[in-house]
Amino acid sequence: MASRYHLEGSAKNKPVKFVIYGTEGIGKSTLASKLPGVVFIDTEGSTDYMTVCRYPRPQSWDILMDMVDDAGQQHLGTLVIDTADWAERLCVDALCAARGWKGIEDAGYGKGYVYLKEKFGQLLDKLTSLQDKGINVGFTAHAQLRKVEHPEETGAYDHWEMKVSKQVGPMLKEWADLLLFCNYKTMVIHGKTPMDKNKIAGGKRVMYTTHNPIWDAKNRFNLPEELPLDYEGIRAVFERHTPAQATPAAGPDFAHAEPMENEPPQEELPAVPFTGPETGPALTEPKPEAEWTEEEKASVQPVSLADKFPDLAQLMEASGVQYSEVQAAVSSRGYFPGDMPIEMYPADFVKGCLVAAWDSVKNLILEMRRK
Repeated sequence: MASRYHLEGSAKNKPVKFVIYGTEGIGKSTLASKLPGVVFIDTEGSTDYMTVCRYPRPQSWDILMDMVDDAGQQHLGTLVIDTADWAERLCVDALCAARGWKGIEDAGYGKGYVYLKEKFGQLLDKLTSLQDKGINVGFTAHAQLRKVEHPEETGAYDHWEMKVSKQVGPMLKEWADLLLFCNYKTMVIHGKTPMDKNKIAGGKRVMYTTHNPIWDAKNRFNLPEELPLDYEGIRAVFERHTPAQATPAAGPDFAHAEPMENEPPQEELPAVPFTGPETGPALTEPKPEAEWTEEEKASVQPVSLADKFPDLAQLMEASGVQYSEVQAAVSSRGYFPGDMPIEMYPADFVKGCLVAAWDSVKNLILEMRRK
Protein backbone atom coordinates (compact mmCIF):
# COMPACT_ATOMS: atom_id res chain seq x y z
CA MET A 1 0.00 0.00 0.00
CA ALA A 2 1.36 3.40 -0.98
CA SER A 3 2.06 5.90 1.78
CA ARG A 4 -0.22 8.91 2.08
CA TYR A 5 2.87 11.04 2.76
CA HIS A 6 5.75 12.19 0.59
CA LEU A 7 8.82 10.23 1.73
CA GLU A 8 12.24 11.88 1.47
CA GLY A 9 15.60 10.14 1.24
CA SER A 10 18.12 12.97 0.87
CA ALA A 11 19.70 15.30 3.42
CA LYS A 12 17.94 18.64 3.88
CA ASN A 13 19.87 21.76 3.04
CA LYS A 14 18.72 23.77 6.07
CA PRO A 15 20.17 26.72 7.98
CA VAL A 16 21.95 25.92 11.25
CA LYS A 17 20.89 26.22 14.89
CA PHE A 18 24.11 26.73 16.84
CA VAL A 19 25.66 27.62 20.18
CA ILE A 20 29.24 28.89 20.49
CA TYR A 21 30.44 28.91 24.10
CA GLY A 22 33.82 29.22 25.73
CA THR A 23 36.06 30.90 28.24
CA GLU A 24 36.10 34.67 28.74
CA GLY A 25 37.74 36.62 25.90
CA ILE A 26 38.48 33.55 23.77
CA GLY A 27 36.83 35.10 20.67
CA LYS A 28 33.25 33.78 20.63
CA SER A 29 31.70 37.01 19.33
CA THR A 30 34.52 37.48 16.82
CA LEU A 31 33.90 34.01 15.42
CA ALA A 32 30.15 34.65 15.25
CA SER A 33 30.77 37.94 13.43
CA LYS A 34 32.21 35.97 10.48
CA LEU A 35 28.95 34.08 9.88
CA PRO A 36 27.11 34.96 6.65
CA GLY A 37 24.79 37.99 6.76
CA VAL A 38 25.06 38.20 10.56
CA VAL A 39 23.03 40.50 12.81
CA PHE A 40 23.52 40.53 16.59
CA ILE A 41 21.10 40.98 19.47
CA ASP A 42 23.75 41.99 21.99
CA THR A 43 22.37 41.59 25.51
CA GLU A 44 25.60 42.51 27.33
CA GLY A 45 27.50 44.95 25.09
CA SER A 46 30.26 42.55 24.05
CA THR A 47 30.14 43.73 20.41
CA ASP A 48 30.36 47.45 21.20
CA TYR A 49 33.94 47.64 19.87
CA MET A 50 33.23 45.53 16.79
CA THR A 51 32.03 46.76 13.39
CA VAL A 52 28.95 44.55 13.12
CA CYS A 53 25.26 45.00 12.39
CA ARG A 54 23.34 44.90 15.67
CA TYR A 55 20.01 45.73 17.26
CA PRO A 56 19.89 48.17 20.19
CA ARG A 57 20.72 46.44 23.46
CA PRO A 58 17.43 44.94 24.75
CA GLN A 59 16.46 46.25 28.16
CA SER A 60 13.77 43.63 28.82
CA TRP A 61 12.67 40.14 27.84
CA ASP A 62 9.69 41.49 25.87
CA ILE A 63 11.99 43.67 23.77
CA LEU A 64 14.31 40.72 23.12
CA MET A 65 11.37 38.61 21.93
CA ASP A 66 10.11 41.50 19.78
CA MET A 67 13.56 41.86 18.18
CA VAL A 68 13.53 38.18 17.24
CA ASP A 69 10.11 38.67 15.61
CA ASP A 70 11.45 41.71 13.78
CA ALA A 71 14.47 39.76 12.52
CA GLY A 72 12.12 37.37 10.76
CA GLN A 73 10.91 40.29 8.62
CA GLN A 74 14.42 41.44 7.62
CA HIS A 75 16.80 40.28 4.89
CA LEU A 76 19.52 38.69 6.98
CA GLY A 77 21.46 35.45 6.89
CA THR A 78 22.28 34.80 10.56
CA LEU A 79 20.83 36.01 13.86
CA VAL A 80 23.07 35.73 16.94
CA ILE A 81 21.92 36.36 20.51
CA ASP A 82 25.02 37.35 22.44
CA THR A 83 24.92 35.84 25.08
CA ALA A 84 22.58 33.04 26.23
CA ASP A 85 23.39 33.61 29.92
CA TRP A 86 22.56 37.32 29.78
CA ALA A 87 19.38 36.56 27.82
CA GLU A 88 18.45 34.17 30.62
CA ARG A 89 18.89 37.04 33.09
CA LEU A 90 16.31 39.07 31.19
CA CYS A 91 13.99 36.06 31.28
CA VAL A 92 14.41 35.71 35.06
CA ASP A 93 13.83 39.45 35.58
CA ALA A 94 10.61 39.27 33.55
CA LEU A 95 9.34 36.32 35.57
CA CYS A 96 10.15 37.97 38.89
CA ALA A 97 8.54 41.26 37.88
CA ALA A 98 5.37 39.57 36.61
CA ARG A 99 4.94 37.39 39.72
CA GLY A 100 6.21 39.78 42.37
CA TRP A 101 9.24 37.66 43.31
CA LYS A 102 12.47 39.10 44.63
CA GLY A 103 14.32 36.17 43.07
CA ILE A 104 13.68 33.01 41.09
CA GLU A 105 13.93 30.94 44.30
CA ASP A 106 10.90 32.72 45.80
CA ALA A 107 8.54 30.36 43.95
CA GLY A 108 9.67 27.51 46.21
CA TYR A 109 10.32 23.84 45.49
CA GLY A 110 12.11 24.66 42.24
CA LYS A 111 8.90 25.92 40.59
CA GLY A 112 10.61 29.12 39.47
CA TYR A 113 13.02 27.14 37.30
CA VAL A 114 10.11 25.22 35.76
CA TYR A 115 8.58 28.55 34.70
CA LEU A 116 12.00 29.69 33.48
CA LYS A 117 12.44 26.62 31.29
CA GLU A 118 8.99 27.12 29.78
CA LYS A 119 9.54 30.84 29.11
CA PHE A 120 13.03 30.39 27.63
CA GLY A 121 11.64 27.59 25.48
CA GLN A 122 9.35 30.16 23.85
CA LEU A 123 12.47 31.98 22.63
CA LEU A 124 13.88 28.76 21.16
CA ASP A 125 10.56 28.18 19.37
CA LYS A 126 10.76 31.65 17.82
CA LEU A 127 14.32 31.03 16.67
CA THR A 128 13.36 27.69 15.14
CA SER A 129 10.65 29.46 13.15
CA LEU A 130 13.38 31.79 11.78
CA GLN A 131 15.40 28.74 10.75
CA ASP A 132 12.34 27.60 8.78
CA LYS A 133 12.48 30.95 6.98
CA GLY A 134 16.08 30.33 5.86
CA ILE A 135 18.02 32.10 8.65
CA ASN A 136 20.89 30.64 10.69
CA VAL A 137 20.07 31.19 14.38
CA GLY A 138 22.11 30.76 17.51
CA PHE A 139 23.74 31.98 20.70
CA THR A 140 27.11 32.70 22.12
CA ALA A 141 27.54 31.80 25.79
CA HIS A 142 30.10 31.96 28.56
CA ALA A 143 31.57 28.75 29.96
CA GLN A 144 31.96 27.63 33.55
CA LEU A 145 33.64 24.72 35.34
CA ARG A 146 31.47 22.44 37.44
CA LYS A 147 32.54 19.56 39.62
CA VAL A 148 31.02 16.28 38.38
CA GLU A 149 30.68 13.05 40.33
CA HIS A 150 29.33 9.74 39.03
CA PRO A 151 28.32 6.96 41.44
CA GLU A 152 30.10 4.30 39.36
CA GLU A 153 33.38 6.25 39.27
CA THR A 154 35.90 7.05 41.98
CA GLY A 155 36.51 10.72 42.62
CA ALA A 156 35.21 13.88 40.92
CA TYR A 157 36.45 15.85 37.94
CA ASP A 158 35.94 19.30 36.40
CA HIS A 159 33.53 19.64 33.49
CA TRP A 160 33.11 22.65 31.17
CA GLU A 161 29.51 23.63 30.44
CA MET A 162 27.45 26.68 29.47
CA LYS A 163 27.01 29.30 32.18
CA VAL A 164 23.23 28.96 32.33
CA SER A 165 20.83 27.25 34.71
CA LYS A 166 20.57 23.46 34.90
CA GLN A 167 17.15 23.71 33.25
CA VAL A 168 18.09 25.94 30.30
CA GLY A 169 21.47 24.29 29.58
CA PRO A 170 20.19 20.82 28.54
CA MET A 171 17.42 22.43 26.49
CA LEU A 172 19.96 24.54 24.56
CA LYS A 173 22.19 21.51 23.93
CA GLU A 174 19.26 19.49 22.61
CA TRP A 175 18.04 22.39 20.44
CA ALA A 176 21.37 23.09 18.73
CA ASP A 177 22.60 21.34 15.58
CA LEU A 178 26.12 22.60 16.30
CA LEU A 179 27.52 23.09 19.81
CA LEU A 180 31.09 24.42 19.78
CA PHE A 181 33.29 24.64 22.89
CA CYS A 182 36.11 27.17 22.51
CA ASN A 183 39.17 27.08 24.76
CA TYR A 184 42.94 27.46 24.93
CA LYS A 185 44.89 24.29 24.24
CA THR A 186 48.03 24.31 26.37
CA MET A 187 51.07 22.50 24.99
CA VAL A 188 53.25 20.66 27.53
CA ILE A 189 56.94 20.07 26.73
CA HIS A 190 58.27 17.14 28.73
CA GLY A 191 61.76 17.22 30.18
CA LYS A 192 64.53 15.23 28.51
CA THR A 193 65.22 13.30 31.71
CA PRO A 194 62.97 12.27 34.61
CA MET A 195 64.69 14.95 36.71
CA ASP A 196 63.75 17.77 34.32
CA LYS A 197 60.54 19.73 34.92
CA ASN A 198 57.82 19.85 32.31
CA LYS A 199 57.23 23.23 30.66
CA ILE A 200 54.06 24.84 29.34
CA ALA A 201 54.40 26.36 25.87
CA GLY A 202 51.80 28.58 24.25
CA GLY A 203 48.03 28.43 24.41
CA LYS A 204 46.59 27.76 20.95
CA ARG A 205 42.91 28.69 20.58
CA VAL A 206 40.80 25.77 19.40
CA MET A 207 37.16 24.72 19.20
CA TYR A 208 35.87 21.25 20.02
CA THR A 209 32.96 19.77 18.09
CA THR A 210 32.24 16.45 19.85
CA HIS A 211 31.35 15.47 23.40
CA ASN A 212 34.09 14.72 25.89
CA PRO A 213 33.93 13.94 29.62
CA ILE A 214 35.61 17.32 30.15
CA TRP A 215 33.28 19.45 27.99
CA ASP A 216 29.93 19.54 26.17
CA ALA A 217 30.02 19.71 22.37
CA LYS A 218 28.26 18.17 19.39
CA ASN A 219 27.77 18.51 15.66
CA ARG A 220 25.61 16.89 12.98
CA PHE A 221 27.99 17.63 10.11
CA ASN A 222 30.83 15.10 10.53
CA LEU A 223 33.32 17.77 11.60
CA PRO A 224 36.73 16.83 13.03
CA GLU A 225 36.79 16.59 16.82
CA GLU A 226 39.12 19.59 17.08
CA LEU A 227 39.48 22.65 14.85
CA PRO A 228 41.43 25.92 15.01
CA LEU A 229 39.27 28.75 16.34
CA ASP A 230 38.64 30.18 12.91
CA TYR A 231 35.61 30.51 10.62
CA GLU A 232 37.27 28.51 7.84
CA GLY A 233 36.79 25.31 9.82
CA ILE A 234 32.99 25.70 9.84
CA ARG A 235 32.48 27.71 6.64
CA ALA A 236 31.09 24.73 4.73
CA VAL A 237 28.47 24.13 7.45
CA PHE A 238 27.05 27.65 7.25
CA GLU A 239 27.39 28.16 3.51
CA ARG A 240 25.68 24.98 2.34
CA HIS A 241 22.71 27.18 1.52
CA THR A 242 22.81 30.81 0.36
CA PRO A 243 21.22 33.09 2.98
CA ALA A 244 20.29 36.69 2.34
CA GLN A 245 22.89 39.25 3.31
CA ALA A 246 22.28 41.83 6.01
CA THR A 247 23.08 45.46 5.29
CA PRO A 248 25.33 46.75 8.10
CA ALA A 249 25.23 50.34 6.81
CA ALA A 250 21.50 50.66 7.34
CA GLY A 251 20.91 47.89 9.87
CA PRO A 252 17.60 46.11 10.43
CA ASP A 253 14.47 48.22 10.37
CA PHE A 254 13.07 48.20 13.92
CA ALA A 255 9.90 50.12 12.98
CA HIS A 256 6.57 48.29 12.92
CA ALA A 257 3.98 49.03 10.26
CA GLU A 258 1.16 48.25 12.66
CA PRO A 259 2.69 48.24 16.15
CA MET A 260 -0.51 47.79 18.09
CA GLU A 261 -3.46 47.07 15.82
CA ASN A 262 -2.88 43.30 15.73
CA GLU A 263 -2.45 42.82 19.45
CA PRO A 264 -4.96 40.41 21.02
CA PRO A 265 -7.32 41.84 23.63
CA GLN A 266 -5.85 41.77 27.12
CA GLU A 267 -7.13 42.27 30.62
CA GLU A 268 -6.79 45.67 32.25
CA LEU A 269 -3.71 46.65 34.22
CA PRO A 270 -3.08 44.34 37.20
CA ALA A 271 -3.72 45.74 40.65
CA VAL A 272 -0.67 46.74 42.71
CA PRO A 273 -1.42 46.46 46.45
CA PHE A 274 -0.41 49.31 48.73
CA THR A 275 2.24 48.17 51.20
CA GLY A 276 3.40 51.47 52.66
CA PRO A 277 2.77 52.93 56.13
CA GLU A 278 -0.66 54.25 57.08
CA THR A 279 0.70 57.69 57.97
CA GLY A 280 3.57 59.66 56.52
CA PRO A 281 6.47 61.31 58.34
CA ALA A 282 5.97 64.56 60.21
CA LEU A 283 6.38 67.62 58.00
CA THR A 284 9.38 69.85 58.62
CA GLU A 285 10.42 73.22 57.24
CA PRO A 286 12.39 72.74 54.01
CA LYS A 287 16.09 73.67 54.06
CA PRO A 288 16.84 76.92 52.18
CA GLU A 289 18.26 76.23 48.73
CA ALA A 290 21.38 78.24 49.59
CA GLU A 291 22.23 75.62 52.25
CA TRP A 292 21.85 72.57 49.98
CA THR A 293 24.83 70.23 49.65
CA GLU A 294 26.14 69.19 46.23
CA GLU A 295 24.54 65.76 46.71
CA GLU A 296 21.18 67.35 47.49
CA LYS A 297 21.44 69.58 44.41
CA ALA A 298 22.23 66.57 42.21
CA SER A 299 19.26 64.65 43.58
CA VAL A 300 16.76 67.14 42.15
CA GLN A 301 18.35 67.38 38.70
CA PRO A 302 16.03 66.17 35.91
CA VAL A 303 16.56 62.53 34.89
CA SER A 304 15.50 61.22 31.48
CA LEU A 305 13.12 58.28 31.21
CA ALA A 306 15.77 56.29 29.31
CA ASP A 307 18.19 56.74 32.22
CA LYS A 308 15.68 56.02 34.98
CA PHE A 309 13.65 53.20 33.36
CA PRO A 310 15.46 52.06 30.18
CA ASP A 311 13.33 48.93 29.79
CA LEU A 312 10.09 50.95 29.78
CA ALA A 313 11.55 53.57 27.44
CA GLN A 314 12.59 50.89 24.97
CA LEU A 315 9.16 49.25 25.05
CA MET A 316 7.49 52.62 24.43
CA GLU A 317 9.79 53.38 21.48
CA ALA A 318 9.30 49.96 19.89
CA SER A 319 5.51 50.18 20.24
CA GLY A 320 5.14 53.78 19.09
CA VAL A 321 3.65 54.84 22.45
CA GLN A 322 3.97 58.46 23.57
CA TYR A 323 5.04 59.64 27.02
CA SER A 324 1.72 61.39 27.65
CA GLU A 325 -0.24 58.26 26.65
CA VAL A 326 1.41 56.24 29.40
CA GLN A 327 0.60 59.02 31.89
CA ALA A 328 -3.02 59.04 30.72
CA ALA A 329 -3.32 55.23 30.95
CA VAL A 330 -1.90 55.18 34.47
CA SER A 331 -4.13 58.05 35.53
CA SER A 332 -7.24 56.40 34.05
CA ARG A 333 -6.75 53.48 36.44
CA GLY A 334 -6.30 55.78 39.41
CA TYR A 335 -2.68 54.93 40.15
CA PHE A 336 -1.11 58.40 39.88
CA PRO A 337 -2.15 61.89 38.70
CA GLY A 338 -2.04 62.42 34.95
CA ASP A 339 0.55 65.21 35.21
CA MET A 340 2.94 63.22 37.40
CA PRO A 341 6.24 62.57 35.54
CA ILE A 342 6.85 58.90 34.79
CA GLU A 343 10.34 59.26 36.25
CA MET A 344 8.70 59.79 39.65
CA TYR A 345 6.74 56.51 39.55
CA PRO A 346 7.97 53.93 42.07
CA ALA A 347 10.39 51.44 40.53
CA ASP A 348 8.35 48.41 41.65
CA PHE A 349 5.25 49.86 39.96
CA VAL A 350 7.10 50.43 36.68
CA LYS A 351 8.68 46.96 36.73
CA GLY A 352 5.70 44.99 37.99
CA CYS A 353 2.77 46.88 36.50
CA LEU A 354 3.97 48.58 33.31
CA VAL A 355 6.88 46.54 31.97
CA ALA A 356 5.62 43.13 33.11
CA ALA A 357 2.10 43.83 31.78
CA TRP A 358 3.08 45.84 28.70
CA ASP A 359 0.59 44.09 26.41
CA SER A 360 -2.22 45.23 28.71
CA VAL A 361 -0.85 48.78 28.78
CA LYS A 362 -0.66 48.92 24.98
CA ASN A 363 -4.21 47.68 24.54
CA LEU A 364 -5.50 50.16 27.09
CA ILE A 365 -3.75 52.99 25.21
CA LEU A 366 -5.11 51.71 21.90
CA GLU A 367 -8.63 51.74 23.33
CA MET A 368 -8.13 55.28 24.62
CA ARG A 369 -6.97 56.34 21.15
CA ARG A 370 -10.09 54.94 19.55
CA LYS A 371 -12.29 56.82 21.97
